[in-house]
Amino acid sequence: MSYPPYGGAPGGYPPAGGGYPPPGGYPQAGGFAGPGGYPSQGGQFSMPTPESASAAAYGGPPGGGMPYPAQPGGGLGFGAQQPPGMPPAPGGYPPPSVAMPNAPSAAQPTFSPGYGQPPGGYGSGPAPGGYPSGPTPNQYGAPPATSQPNYGAPPGGQYGASQSQPGQYGAPPGGQYGAPPATSQPSYGAPPGGQYGAPAGGQYGAPSTGGPGYGQGAGYSSAPSGGGYGQTGSVPAAASYKIKEEGTLKPYPRFNAEEDVQKLRKAMKGFGTDEKAVIDIIGYRSSDQRQNLKLMYKTCFGRDLVQDLKSELGGRFEDAVIALMFKPEEYDAYELRRAMRGVGTDEAALIEILCTRSNAQIHALTAAYKMMYGRKLEEDIISETSGHFRKLLVSMSVGGRQETQPLDLQKAQTDAQRVYQAGERRWGTDENTFNMVLASQSYEQLRAVFDAYHKVSGKDIEHAIKSEMSGDLSTSMLTIVRMIRSKQSYFADRLYHSMKGMGTDDRTLIRVVVSRCEVDMKQIKEEFQRRYGQSLEAFIRDDCSGDYRRLMLALVGGIP
Repeated sequence: MSYPPYGGAPGGYPPAGGGYPPPGGYPQAGGFAGPGGYPSQGGQFSMPTPESASAAAYGGPPGGGMPYPAQPGGGLGFGAQQPPGMPPAPGGYPPPSVAMPNAPSAAQPTFSPGYGQPPGGYGSGPAPGGYPSGPTPNQYGAPPATSQPNYGAPPGGQYGASQSQPGQYGAPPGGQYGAPPATSQPSYGAPPGGQYGAPAGGQYGAPSTGGPGYGQGAGYSSAPSGGGYGQTGSVPAAASYKIKEEGTLKPYPRFNAEEDVQKLRKAMKGFGTDEKAVIDIIGYRSSDQRQNLKLMYKTCFGRDLVQDLKSELGGRFEDAVIALMFKPEEYDAYELRRAMRGVGTDEAALIEILCTRSNAQIHALTAAYKMMYGRKLEEDIISETSGHFRKLLVSMSVGGRQETQPLDLQKAQTDAQRVYQAGERRWGTDENTFNMVLASQSYEQLRAVFDAYHKVSGKDIEHAIKSEMSGDLSTSMLTIVRMIRSKQSYFADRLYHSMKGMGTDDRTLIRVVVSRCEVDMKQIKEEFQRRYGQSLEAFIRDDCSGDYRRLMLALVGGIP
């Protein structure tokens, strides 16, 4: 898109010899927005009367009239002379003979430094390119210089031109953003709020044709303004869901395996045990470094480090130290086997592990389970559980969640409708539909399903699960929902309830601390503080004691 050359200073207004437009008026073809001038709807744009001109901004008519030239044969064109007393047509200033109220003179206009994009799009005031400054900041005159790819919105943030909505510039009903004035424009700026193409109610309605300037390229929010999503088609997985994770236990920077095993051997040799020395090493080395210690200990002394630790330590302190000596997948397998061994089943442990691990972690722990116990995890789950709860755990143990699927908001709407029909909209509950959706979709996709469900039913997905299910099945599905929404909140709750009230659930406390201390314990601590008004370290100090307490505090980044 181009404009007539300026006759004044290079690159600036006004042209030599006076105001704008140049002699002969505007060019009829190849001008403002394509051949024949600015496109119109219905043949021509109406012109405001002189009496109403004072109520309009420059280039913005009162009552919906448009000072833009019509297509050929349709009224005032680019080449026509502006009638005296009328507001200026877009593209410049009126000739010197036309008085413009509340604006600089046409002969000596003043300019702002450039026409950039202010917050919310163009139209919030003069900016780079050559509009005159004045007491009326929301004036619309000439478009920006050719280097500007975007057109901004008039007041209200709407694009385009339309006669169907008086007083608005191409705004369809509902306040949506219409088509750009020229197909050559690669993108249009984001309206207030940073969302593209957002209809009323906060839904996303990016066109399916895509294009570099449409859609929520950086992802969507799990709770958008207005609720729900209206975008069709598929877009990449939401980057906004990639929450930063940081552990409190990190690799020891001056790690020396040989030196460490000598200290450990000395701490356990002879009468008594130096528990502080054990904590100072085991409690401050990463999982990989601890595996190196096991190998180096056997290399140097021909003894098994884990067996020596078991023989020298005792109680909960021993349980925590031995848990740290496993590889992560081995520890998960160990806890799963312990949850199903003997009389009764620890369903909470099964749910916590199987419903919160990634596909890769599930595959690793199932392989470790087979190697450690000579049994298939799936077979043990089937033998120890029943009903729909068993089906869900078997689905989780497969590790087949579609983690790399692109975010598909249309599919999310469909799945939300299916879940609604399977639960609240029928007598009884189709648990298989819940199982299929919750076990197979990626975390990003499920967040979209949860939001779409709220829009479909007017209730939260957790409410539906609680009202439609009970027992271990309800607990496991709620775990999936809460973990997907905020994994850190879920584990903060697990830690809180392990220490709340009389006594301590030490198995849960040790398992969560050991499994998360190198992953996201920093975020879990922050969530714990926010939810319960007290630090995790303070809870541990109140509920644990002795060497066990010192080790737990070391793992969560507290002061032993």
